[in-house]
Amino acid sequence: MRVRVVGAGVVGLAVALRLREAGHTVEVVAAELALETTSAVAAALWYPYRALPESAVTRWAAQGYRALDALCADPAAGVDLRCGRQLFRARTPDPWWVDAVPRLDRVRPADLPDGYLDGLELTVPVIDMAVHLPWLMARLDAMGVAVRRARLDDLAVAHDGVQAVVNCAGLGARELVGDTELLPVRGQVVIVEQIGLQRWLLDETDPNAPTYVVPHRDTIVLGGTAVEGDEDRSVRPDVADVILRRAVQLVPDLVRARVVAHRVGLRPGRPAVRLESDPSAPGTIHCYGHGGAGVTLAYGCAQDVVRLIG
Repeated sequence: MRVRVVGAGVVGLAVALRLREAGHTVEVVAAELALETTSAVAAALWYPYRALPESAVTRWAAQGYRALDALCADPAAGVDLRCGRQLFRARTPDPWWVDAVPRLDRVRPADLPDGYLDGLELTVPVIDMAVHLPWLMARLDAMGVAVRRARLDDLAVAHDGVQAVVNCAGLGARELVGDTELLPVRGQVVIVEQIGLQRWLLDETDPNAPTYVVPHRDTIVLGGTAVEGDEDRSVRPDVADVILRRAVQLVPDLVRARVVAHRVGLRPGRPAVRLESDPSAPGTIHCYGHGGAGVTLAYGCAQDVVRLIG
């Protein structure tokens, strides 16, 4: 089939890749190209963050884990398996997504930092989006998939000349299809130079200000914020200072890490990921609303899109 994918974040590009691998003729159109999207801001730690429903997200996350794990064999893809810990200030049960990972261990009490009473230890894919997004674009180009800039005011326009349209517009679906359930969730991060850190750390004690330290090959992403309804994409220096202070409390060695960049992105929050054929618009499939788990769910959701198209 001839298929047009709307959106060039990691979800749209993963969908386009899987559709092309399945033999379809594919084109991608987007108002923002890959490195301009929220995907480029992501710390990109595999983690089912702010995405529902639980059963579907667990399945997509498991598929995403396997797909990203396989990409570790290609250094150019920017994916590495890294061990890390999620820390809690109270006793905590296993997460609802536990079946999505091959192994999940408890941190020994003696290994917990001061102030923490529980912790999970697991090995997951960590994706350097500054590497992975260009890799995806290059893969698509090599397979004959054009990616072009175009701002659409109506999804119906995207159907011209194709048999199916996949809406991966993320937060842009608010205007594109009038989805009032979409809500921006502002995320600000600080990028520092790599100082030899290999393990990631996460503390979600404050849901509006999760603390995370996610090492990539050449940099470390420090976060962050998760403020619903805030659409300001400008960097706030006072917020950056707080992020740095929290990260240093978690990893004292970060005090010597030089800051190289500040970034802000808007996660596409929604009560549930929308992945379905649209009964009111034949030939339309929606795949958006992945919250803070776009990278985690992209490849799993792409498999479902291929099945729906097929």
